[in-house]
Amino acid sequence: MQIIPGLILMTPKRFGDDRGFFAETYSKARALADGVDVEFVQDNHSLSRKAGTVRGLHFQSPPHAQAKLVRCGRGRLYDVAVDIRKGSPHYGQWFGAELSFDNGAQLYIPAGFLHGFITLQDDTEIVYKCSDYYAPDCDGAIAYNDPDIGIDWPGLPDAPSLSAKDAAAPRLRDFDSPFVFEGRA
Repeated sequence: MQIIPGLILMTPKRFGDDRGFFAETYSKARALADGVDVEFVQDNHSLSRKAGTVRGLHFQSPPHAQAKLVRCGRGRLYDVAVDIRKGSPHYGQWFGAELSFDNGAQLYIPAGFLHGFITLQDDTEIVYKCSDYYAPDCDGAIAYNDPDIGIDWPGLPDAPSLSAKDAAAPRLRDFDSPFVFEGRA
């Protein structure tokens, strides 16, 4: 399912019985069929101990911009992507979806989007593939609570758990995006 051009929500099929289940969480052939034509070079895995932890909204700028394929390894989270491609008819618009261990859903987020999430239960893990390596000099963030974006974060506490970087992130209107909409998904 495609929401904002470029974003793709997909759920790999699970094969289960009384022992549990098996799922192919990534298949290049299936990804290509779903419209994901990216080479992933790095896998990341993070744990958030407490529900109400917000991570993001993050991006990595060119020349090390990253596309991501995100899923929840344990627990539940609400995952968000925001279009920051200059000239995009969807610039500043966001899409969010619940990703959980139980639903197995994944979100593909191309370069040119902010990415963030809030954990909806304790001990939630996020696992994601990246199309480029982490480059600290290209790392950036926009405020998760920017009123111009207006994300409706479910379960957001009055004082969410944030990193210092996320707490000090600027608003989108004070940001000169290095990403440009190329007129295609």
